[in-house]
Amino acid sequence: MPFPRASKALTRFTVLDLTRVRSGPTCVRQLSDWGANVIKIETPPGVEEPMGGPREGGDFQNLHRNKRSMTLNLKTPQGLAAFKRMIKKADVVVENFRPDVKKRLGIDYKALSKINPRIVYASISGFGQDGPYSNRPGFDQIAQGMGGLMSVTGLPGQGPVRVGIPVADLSAGLLTSLGILVALLEREKSKKGQQVASSLLQAQIFMLDFQAARYLVQGEVAKQAGNNHPTSIPTGVFKTSDGHINIASAGQTIWKRFCKAIDAWVDTLNKAGVPSGPIYSIDQMFADPQVKHLGIAQSVTKKDGSKMRLVGQGVTLSRTPSKLVARPPALGEHTDAVLKEFGFSKHEIAALHAAKAV
Repeated sequence: MPFPRASKALTRFTVLDLTRVRSGPTCVRQLSDWGANVIKIETPPGVEEPMGGPREGGDFQNLHRNKRSMTLNLKTPQGLAAFKRMIKKADVVVENFRPDVKKRLGIDYKALSKINPRIVYASISGFGQDGPYSNRPGFDQIAQGMGGLMSVTGLPGQGPVRVGIPVADLSAGLLTSLGILVALLEREKSKKGQQVASSLLQAQIFMLDFQAARYLVQGEVAKQAGNNHPTSIPTGVFKTSDGHINIASAGQTIWKRFCKAIDAWVDTLNKAGVPSGPIYSIDQMFADPQVKHLGIAQSVTKKDGSKMRLVGQGVTLSRTPSKLVARPPALGEHTDAVLKEFGFSKHEIAALHAAKAV
């Protein structure tokens, strides 16, 4: 039975996924959710300590839906040879090793592009593929701090505050997936692949957006503003008798609307054309009728037949929509099937098992 695809959009592309933890898997999830043939290549049991949290936990499950898994030990000659053979038929490789690690393994872009010049090779690191910090280990909170985000988050005078989601990891993954798609589009004309690279630090600085531009253009160093908008006032969090709400009365026109509607709150403000909304806990957010209407919480069938809900894509396409069609794979669940698809014979597959390369 063929593996189900989440969308028709990217079915012609095969992606070899060497990533781990979060930034890389976030990138590859974008490709698997749009129908690419994603093969998650993992280390066989007992070779090294697993990374990325418990496999049955919500975090792992949400990151790795719509993918297949095979095991391959790239530190063995047989495993490395098998991987390089697979490269010949692949379109994309995604990895988030430190730059020195992939060169030591012989799986860097220069080496693999000689095997397949059309390969799009995507790399995510903590600080970049070269430069003084290139071999430092990367971690989301370190990037939040070095990227300036923690200096503008929190209440005035509070001291540095991290954001409640791994925004550097997620942004690096999303930007890398965008880079991969651009490279694949360009390849249609040039017939050549290329390396795509992002880093947690680079992505975090990009996500500063107008706060970074305030400094680069006007020389203003942003400070903590708490729940108030740093440049559009009054925009922020306001306490009411039955909870807190956000009000965004930015600009003179909306401010005039706000003044006219000041004796009422969320419903009245929105009817008056003043952006306003409640501040939800996560469970309240998923219970909101608009969130339900968007359908972003989607069900997938687990191995035991029960259902679990995961977070769907944050963008929709009219002809080739994305949906959750396959649960996250068990470790190495598709090893033999994938190898067969790449042209390995039964004898060759048995030899890889005998050599403990898979």
